[in-house]
Amino acid sequence: SMGVLRQEIAAIYAAYAAGQPSPLADLPLQYADYAVWQRQWLPGEVLQSQLDYWRRQLGSDPPALGLPTDRPRPPVQAYRGRRLRRRFAPELSLSLRELARDEKATLFMTLLAVFQTLLARYSGQVDISVGTPIANRRPAELERLIGFFANTLVLRADLSGDPTFRELLAQVRGTTLGAYAHQDLPFEQLVEALQPER
Repeated sequence: SMGVLRQEIAAIYAAYAAGQPSPLADLPLQYADYAVWQRQWLPGEVLQSQLDYWRRQLGSDPPALGLPTDRPRPPVQAYRGRRLRRRFAPELSLSLRELARDEKATLFMTLLAVFQTLLARYSGQVDISVGTPIANRRPAELERLIGFFANTLVLRADLSGDPTFRELLAQVRGTTLGAYAHQDLPFEQLVEALQPER
């Protein structure tokens, strides 16, 4: 939405500065139209189909990730996370893009496989689930709307049997494409249906 908002403000400002009327066309849909559509479309057979897919993918009890910590967890969470940024060397970035292309995957899928491998090594677990946001703007009419369409997808990888990285990447590719095809179920409904350990 921020990209759409910036573009619209820039267009309106430029028109205003030139003494012109707003160049923006009326939108065929509003966010409220999307909300009504989702409420009408999702119940019933579609909802059951989406839930069935996610139950097959995640099972009835997806395992929680047990990462080692450097200190005991506080009795009350403070939610004060931090961010650490690192830039890849241009050669590494090029190699990752080439690997992704060779395996018919995206750079996101390749980096997700790397991340899941890292989590498996740190946790000692072979069943790794990662939540990732998705824009959730599949109908083209939604691309120019401002509103919160984002959803969270759970991408699960099975690292048992010590797969090669290319084997894991193929698995991650399949999982990711399947999740994209079933992205319409709101994450809150998935959590409510599965009741995972937290």
